[in-house]
Amino acid sequence: MGSLGHQLHILFFPFLAHGHMIPTVDMAKLFASRGVKTTIITTPLNAPLFSKTIQKTKDLGFDIDIQTIKFPAAEAGLPEGCENTDAFITDENAGEMTKKFFVATTFLQEPFEKVLQERHPDCVVADMFFPWATDAAAKFGIPRLVFHGTSNFALSAGECVRLYEPYKKVSSDYEPFVVPHLPGGIKLTRKQLPDFVRENVQNDFTKLVKASKESELRSFGVIFNSFYELEPAYADYYRKVLGRRAWNVGPVSLCNRDIEDKSGRGKEASIDQHECLRWLDSKKPNSVVYICFGSMASFSASQLKEIATGLEASGQQFIWVVRRNKNSEEDKEDWLPEGFEERMEDKGLIIRGWAPQVLILDHEAIGAFVTHCGWNSTLEGITAGKPLITWPISAEQFYNEKLVTDVLKTGVGVGVKEWVRVRGDHVKSEAVEKAITRIMVGEEAEEKRSRANKLGEIARKAVEEGGSSWSDFNALIEELRSYRP
Repeated sequence: MGSLGHQLHILFFPFLAHGHMIPTVDMAKLFASRGVKTTIITTPLNAPLFSKTIQKTKDLGFDIDIQTIKFPAAEAGLPEGCENTDAFITDENAGEMTKKFFVATTFLQEPFEKVLQERHPDCVVADMFFPWATDAAAKFGIPRLVFHGTSNFALSAGECVRLYEPYKKVSSDYEPFVVPHLPGGIKLTRKQLPDFVRENVQNDFTKLVKASKESELRSFGVIFNSFYELEPAYADYYRKVLGRRAWNVGPVSLCNRDIEDKSGRGKEASIDQHECLRWLDSKKPNSVVYICFGSMASFSASQLKEIATGLEASGQQFIWVVRRNKNSEEDKEDWLPEGFEERMEDKGLIIRGWAPQVLILDHEAIGAFVTHCGWNSTLEGITAGKPLITWPISAEQFYNEKLVTDVLKTGVGVGVKEWVRVRGDHVKSEAVEKAITRIMVGEEAEEKRSRANKLGEIARKAVEEGGSSWSDFNALIEELRSYRP
C-alpha cells in the first residue's frame, strides 16, 4: 500500500440499474474530490449515462475515469443492447428477463478479475448484487466493500425479520407485529414484507440474496449512503449488535453543487432544466407538491387517474413525473381525467419520462415530496429538507417508510398495505387528497416541515469538514491505507 504519500486507487462497480448507478457515481465523485484515484467499471451502453459528469469532474483536476467491460447479453439469452434494467422493466416478460439479467451479471466476474489483475486497486466498492466480487477481490488480496444502496435501518430491520421470523407468529396477513430486537418498537404486517420472505420461497433471486449476505460477512465491510445523525440507533445496531463493519459517508448526492451537476444525474432529463426552474421560480415557497415514483415502478392507467383526481381535489400545485410517453395516436393518454391538463395549466406541471430530481427538490417552492421510498429518493428528500408522503411498492421500501413516518416523523403514509413487485397497490384518489392536505396544510404540516428542515441542515453539515460523514470517510481511508492482506 505504500506510505501515506501513496495515492489510493478505488474501483467502483455498480449494479446495472439507475437506482444503483446514480449513487455509486456520486460516491466515486466524492472519493475523487477528496484526493482518491477512482475508476468506475461498467458496460459500454451504460458508460454514456454518466460520462459527461465524470468528464466534468476530471476537468476540475480530479483523478477519475470509467473502464468498460463487455456485457454478456447473448450468453444469458438476452437481446443485444439489453445492458441495464431499463431495457425490460415495463416488458410483459419482465420476470423472465430479470432472471436472465441476473444470470448475465454473474458472467461479469471473469472480465472484472482481469481488470483487478491489470489495475490492482487498493479497494473495490462492489454492489450487493455482485456477491462473487468478495472472492474475486480476495484472489488478488484486495479488500472489497459492499454497497447496498439503502439505510442502516432497512438492513437492520430486514436482518431482524430474517433471524426471528415474527411474521410466522401472527394469525393474519394484516395483523401488525413488532420487529423483534430492533430499537423503536417498529410495527409491520406480513403483507408489507417481500413475497419471497413471507412465503419462504427458494428461487434464483433468494439464492442471490443469500449469497449476497454471506459474501458481505466475508468482505472488508459495508459503505452506506447515509449519515450517522439520521439513524443513530440503527447505525449503532448494525455495527454493534449485528457486528458489521460499516462506514456512513452520505448523503452522496451533495457532491453535486451546481445546476448542471444536479440536472445531469441519471438519464437525459425529459424537461429543460431552465424551463423547470422558471416554472418553480414563479411559485411561492413550500407551495408545490413533487410526485415521483423512481425508475422502476410502473402504475396502471387507472391508478394514475386516481392520483390525478386526488391531486386536483387537493387544490395544491404540483410537479408530477410520469413514466409514460405520448405515443402519437394510439396512446390517447387514457390515464388522465378529461380536460385535466387544460384545467391544471397554471397549477401543475407533468414531466413525462425523467426529471432532474435533486434540482427540483432543492427548490424552495417544493413543499412536499410524494415518493415510493426507494432509498435514493428518500435520502434526497431528507437532504433537501422536505416532508414526505410515503407510497412504498417493493424492495425494502416499506422499511424506509417506517423510518420516515415512525422514527423521523417527517412524513405521512398514503396508506399502502401491500408489497408488490412493480405495479403498486391500488390507492384511491381520496387517500391521495387526504395525505397531500395533511402534509401541506395546518399545524401537523408545519411541525413536520420544520422537523424536515432541521434534518436537511444536519444532512448538509454531515458531509462538511468535521461532520460525521466526513469523519467516517477519513476513518475508512486511514484503514485502507494501513491494510495489508
